[in-house]
Parts: sequence; structure tokens; C-alpha cells
Amino acid sequence: MYFSFKNKKITGIVLIVPENERNFLDDMKMFNADERRSMRLAKVMGYDKHRIAPDDVTASDMVEYGFNKLFESGDLKKDDIDALVYITASPDHFLPPTSRILHGKLGLKQETYCIDITQGCCAFEEGLIQSFLLLEQPTINKVALVTTDVLSHKVSKKDRNSYPLIGDAASITIIEKSETENNIEAVIFNDGTRADALKIPAGGFRMPCSAETAVLHADEEGNERALDNLVMDGTVVFNFVMQDVPPMLFDLFKRANLTKDDFDWFLFHQPNRFMLQKLAEKLEVPYEKMPANVVERYGNSSGTTVPAVTVLTFEEKEMPAKQKVCFSGFGVGLTWASIIMDLEPLKFCKTIIYEK
Repeated sequence: MYFSFKNKKITGIVLIVPENERNFLDDMKMFNADERRSMRLAKVMGYDKHRIAPDDVTASDMVEYGFNKLFESGDLKKDDIDALVYITASPDHFLPPTSRILHGKLGLKQETYCIDITQGCCAFEEGLIQSFLLLEQPTINKVALVTTDVLSHKVSKKDRNSYPLIGDAASITIIEKSETENNIEAVIFNDGTRADALKIPAGGFRMPCSAETAVLHADEEGNERALDNLVMDGTVVFNFVMQDVPPMLFDLFKRANLTKDDFDWFLFHQPNRFMLQKLAEKLEVPYEKMPANVVERYGNSSGTTVPAVTVLTFEEKEMPAKQKVCFSGFGVGLTWASIIMDLEPLKFCKTIIYEK
């Protein structure tokens, strides 16, 4: 599905990460992995550190913390929030929706529109599309878009393919109507026939959690995980990204009457450095325009890697008047999405460390 929007802008982004930091090489020692092989893997994939939330911390706890910091600093006023778009794959409860819980804790006005969306790797792109659609309404002027996950709680600590890589994080992005005329092009695709490539089998009504779903089973590589844990078919996901993402991007560039050389930044989801570099080669864009620095600092935080790389790119430098960016996410669903837009200087762009 393709979308076109006008006169919308991002005015601020914050990234929230837990203070607990783990080291990739230290984690690999838990699996008795060969140290030299682990070091080679870290170099190629870009693995170094990742952030893990405490077991009793939910995804919304980090978000609440981030909002309160914004309110305290004066960067955001709670009465200005007309809509709250909350996207996660790790909700607090089945019911009520987590956006309503957050609405109450933050003391937002009653007319604030709240919506929860279940999504993973494409959370930011899908959230931006929903936010732009909401801003078409005359009564909505400011949308707070949240992406957040604590998927470390759903990854087996005996799964060396996932646990040393996963990262917990949250982001808050403020989207508003723009007085300056601009054009935004977006696209999102889905293929549910490949949905099993990234999955937590147990926990919903199809397969409720039980003593049986908590039993660990070893795979052919010696990783142990239960049906309660996240499982990924890495080969399927890698092939999907290499085969399906570039055609989507080239078609979107054509629809926007742009070439790859017109972009200042390609701010993409970051499963690992190797996959991003291969994708950059497919698109024939320099590595420098497609930063791969999130996983090495925070781990793979699912749908929050795109706002994370945006913050890392602009947090410590003064943004020029306007930057042409392409946001792109790909993964759980399987879903792949991209957005082309201009980024103007942001009112705030920073990282907040969640301290319990």
C-alpha cells in the first residue's frame, strides 16, 4: 500500500534505554563459545554491547519515564498531545490497551485519541503512517508516537543466536502539522505466508502459556528455547531482506521522482552490521549514508532501532536546515516499509537513560 502526505513534520525524538549494559563477548562465554570465533562474529556483525531491562520493568515503564523527563524539561506539554500512538510487541496486558494505562499515568486530557498497534521491526514506519493519517483531522495537531519493547524477557538466556544480540529500548517521536509545504511518500507491504519466520509461539489464545510451553528444547545448533521464547529463522529473514527490500525502495524512489543520490541519510532498521552493509551494496549507496551503529551500542531493539539511529545521527551535531531521509524497517510479519521525507532541525533529539 502506497501513501502520500503533505505538510507534516517530525519535531522531536527521544530514545530511552535501560542503564543495565551487557557485553557481547561476556555473554558468549556463558555458551562456552570459542573466543576467537566470537571476536570475528562481533567484528563482522557489529556486536558489542546491548541494554537489558530488569525483569520487573515493562515496556511502558520506560516510556512513562521518558515522557516525564520531557514534561519536566519543558520540551513537551501534556495538554498539547492530541493523539497517542503506542506500538509494541510486548504489551503490559491483554486488556486494557497499554496506551490507556499510559494515558492515565501521564494525566493526559480525556479527548486524547489513543491507539495500540502490535508490530515489531516496522513499528516506526507504521507508526509514522498512522500519525500522518491522524494529522489529516482538523482536531489533531500533535501526535506522540511511541515504539517500545522489552523482548529480552521473551528470549531464552540459553539461546546464543538471540540473547547476546537483543536490546530493550523505547522511543517517543512528536509529529505535527507543518506550515511549510512538503511532500512525504510512504509504502508498506506484508506477507503473512512467511509469518512464522519470526515468532513467539506461545502466550496468546492460540497457545496459552503453560508448564509445557515453558520447557526448554535444544535445536540442532545446541540453542535451548521454549515455546514461550522468541524464535527466528535467520536464513529466511536475511533472504527476505535482500530480495524484497531493494525493489520496494527503488520503486518508492521512482514514485517520489528521486534517485538514491538525492538522499542525505538512509536510516534503516538494524538487525546487524553485516545485513545493513549488504543492503547498502544492493542499493549502491555508501556505508556512511546508512549508519550501522545502533546494534553495537544498544543491541537489536526491534522497532526502536530506526528512531535510535536517527537520534545517534543528529544528537551530537547541529542538523542542517533540511535533510532528505529514507526511513525503512523490515522483519516481523513479514512486513517491510519505507518513508521518504525531509527532516528539519528538531526541537529536541536526545537519549535518556532509564534508571529504576
